[in-house]
Amino acid sequence: MSDLHATDRVEVWPGLPFRQWQSTWAALHLWTQIVGKIRLVQTPWINHSWHVTLYVTSRGFTTSPIPHGTRTFQIDFDFIDHRLLVQTSDGAVRTLALAPRPTSDFYRELTTTLAELDMAVDIQTIPCELPDPTPFDKDAGHAAYDAGCANRFWRALVQADRVLKQFRARFIGKCSPVHFFWGSFDLAVTRFSGRRAPAHPGGVPHLPDWVVREAYSHEVSSCGFWPGNEQYPDPAFYAYAYPEPEGFRTAPVRPGGAFYHPELKEFLLPYEEVRQADPPEEALLDFLQSTYEAAAEAGGWNRKELERGPEPAPT
Repeated sequence: MSDLHATDRVEVWPGLPFRQWQSTWAALHLWTQIVGKIRLVQTPWINHSWHVTLYVTSRGFTTSPIPHGTRTFQIDFDFIDHRLLVQTSDGAVRTLALAPRPTSDFYRELTTTLAELDMAVDIQTIPCELPDPTPFDKDAGHAAYDAGCANRFWRALVQADRVLKQFRARFIGKCSPVHFFWGSFDLAVTRFSGRRAPAHPGGVPHLPDWVVREAYSHEVSSCGFWPGNEQYPDPAFYAYAYPEPEGFRTAPVRPGGAFYHPELKEFLLPYEEVRQADPPEEALLDFLQSTYEAAAEAGGWNRKELERGPEPAPT
């Protein structure tokens, strides 16, 4: 048995009912897109769009340093003090409140702040990967911000990030960092077989097909954490393969609550199943490992060359 009492487990792995924080989710999705697009514009292109992502921190999200001429700046979401922090390499610091406000107001204040710091950045104002989006500067809605919900979401991400990094360490082939994609609003890590993949069909709303095809240029086994949306309104851990090899979707995976979603074309393990497991980390690692094995075995990956042996003893 775990040495965590039930009440402690609830605190470490907080409840995250999608319907209770849906409005805050919708606003944060757009606000992270604004910040992510700022990083996108200023950062040299890296394969598979790894240059656009955000990273989980001990207080929220960070862009990491973004170049602007010979200077750099970074933007951090702080879900403890509920502020957006802008810091520059020459010592300037500005803060914006994370509080109920229209998305257009968030956009204007952030872009004005960057201009005042001589860090002006122009971005495409149409949100990515959303149907029928409203430009950021014209979006008078999406104004909700529940501080408690935002904090619980971040605390769930802290745990997901921690376990995904343990899983990532088992692989010595090409592998992404554990990072947060603001377009799809999910935390992800992706392993690669090393072989080219057939061209992706594209078709992602408001995302150029060439970007999707470059992202999926090689065979992948990808997994992560997703807080849900209208199509599947519950937070869940996911795993998929591209291209999906024959036999993948019918492979036995663990733990018992995991299932293949035919419309999403990926395995899902509800977050609540992990949250209530004892201990949660082992249930999640079991899901990540078994779904990877399903992809690697069905896809004929050279597992001997791609996976680590036993971990070395600490020194």
